[in-house]
Amino acid sequence: MGLGKLLHDHAEHADVGGTIDHPRAYELAAEIGFLGRRREIFTRLAALSGVRPGDRVLDVGCGTGYLTRILAPIVSPAGRVTGVDASAPMVEHARRRAPGNCSYQVGEGQALDLPDAGFDVVVSSLAVHHIPAAERGAALREMFRVLRPGGRLLIAEFRPPTNHLLAQLVGMVSGPAMRHSPHDLLGDLIPAAGFHVQDEGDLPVMLSYVRALRPST
Repeated sequence: MGLGKLLHDHAEHADVGGTIDHPRAYELAAEIGFLGRRREIFTRLAALSGVRPGDRVLDVGCGTGYLTRILAPIVSPAGRVTGVDASAPMVEHARRRAPGNCSYQVGEGQALDLPDAGFDVVVSSLAVHHIPAAERGAALREMFRVLRPGGRLLIAEFRPPTNHLLAQLVGMVSGPAMRHSPHDLLGDLIPAAGFHVQDEGDLPVMLSYVRALRPST
């Protein structure tokens, strides 16, 4: 079984979505895929999110909890980081490594079992492409719902390589994830959900991000 098949055995088509249920294989693939710069890149994502001490943060599609563990010391003991992922094995992996101010639950981004306006920041990295295309709008609306007015959103997704050969090699590992650019994947879903887009940009090793706000009124 190839690594791409192993990671994405519940996601045969980019628009159907699916889960990753092999956390150790995913961690290995992530370290390779980010060329040894994973910590650096996700630390930059944490900074872009605008998370501050005392914030309540939600990570939608938290996977193994890698980003939540970077955010945990930033929010300090007074803050809280909650991770949600549709894969029970990934959530269990995250729980075993959880700092004291992190908690995790199994759930889908398009149907969050969380209260309205309960978070200051919502982040989602490399997760939207795992949500079925028909449900991505609902997932963004759920992120809007659980953010307090004035709360901040950060979405990060894969940015396909422009080199055709490199794109083929990456596709062997990433499966359906790399078939669409972030612009094709997200379209106007973020503003359509009610967010005000602040900015967007690229990060090293094939990532793009969008930052947005839930309006205060």
